[in-house]
Amino acid sequence: MRVDLFDFELPPERIALRPVSPRDAARMLVVRPGDAPELTDAHVFDLPALLRPGDALVVNDTRVVPARLDGIRRRAASQGEGVRVEAMLHKRVAPDAWLALARPGKRLAPGDRIAFGGEGNTCLLGSLDATVEEKGEGGEVTLRFDLSGAALDEAVAAVGHIPLPPYIAAKRPDDEQDRSDYQTMFAAYEGSVAAPTAGLHFTPDLIHRLEERGVETHRVTLHVGAGTFLPVKADDTTDHRMHAEWGEVSAATAEALNTVKARGGRVVTVGTTATRLIESAASDDGRLAAWRGETDIFITPGYRFRFIDGMLTNFHLPRSTLVMLVAAFIGHESQKRAYAHAIANGYRFYSYGDACLLLPKARA
Repeated sequence: MRVDLFDFELPPERIALRPVSPRDAARMLVVRPGDAPELTDAHVFDLPALLRPGDALVVNDTRVVPARLDGIRRRAASQGEGVRVEAMLHKRVAPDAWLALARPGKRLAPGDRIAFGGEGNTCLLGSLDATVEEKGEGGEVTLRFDLSGAALDEAVAAVGHIPLPPYIAAKRPDDEQDRSDYQTMFAAYEGSVAAPTAGLHFTPDLIHRLEERGVETHRVTLHVGAGTFLPVKADDTTDHRMHAEWGEVSAATAEALNTVKARGGRVVTVGTTATRLIESAASDDGRLAAWRGETDIFITPGYRFRFIDGMLTNFHLPRSTLVMLVAAFIGHESQKRAYAHAIANGYRFYSYGDACLLLPKARA
């Protein structure tokens, strides 16, 4: 499909720069394609009343790494000031090495040394240095650090910045509040450079009320990569290459979700990350199996969903792979009507914004 079909105009004031408090006070647009009314305005705290006893939610328990590092490139033969470098770590490839998106990537070459963490962190000065080992396309580099394993993790946690999406970072710097705001209550396993943002709406009280309603919550892990920030530059969806992301569905989770489906319950994924992982692990006959590995699944209109029955997600960027996934799930026309309604009615968009609950009719 043509990528421009997924374009829309969003007033800048609709971009949320902070989450609401409490988290489950965010607005939620309920979308039921083909029903009347198709669109209903609600709030996330209404979720228990909108789900049925026996349904199950699937949440992503990845934890965001403070993956944006500021550093100085230095070359032994060069004179004068070093070049300032920003590196966004996005995939660990060894105990002491990460793939990163670097700016300015054109100023880097294999063999360059970069000193990270010198500003205001004298105790770490010189301890978070890295060598540019390889250089790829689009500013991607392989960084080999002088530290390894847990010592590297501690240093990155100490000096790294929360990798706020560009549409927020362009308007304000990250701060200490973002270290908690940009993590879900489910966050357990470090590895993401972006939050699974639909999960940001949950609170312990909301989970308690869902349990009282008879709605189960099950966890999967998908480490969100920096590719989630990259726009689709191709003119047609068939020419876009998805970045692979690592995920895992445990045997226990697969068995529990198969049981939910067998008794007639619905499986509702919390976010596009959980959706992509569950669909990667599902077979054509609608069964879910334990799964572990990398997925580059790209879901666009025409895709036949194998397992999920509903999805809670945020409002996504124009021309993004995420808005394409939403269009695939509820239909392109329903997606466009839902987004037009959200814009006209003051919903807040993107990572810190409001939510929509997508409940299409059961597929044959």
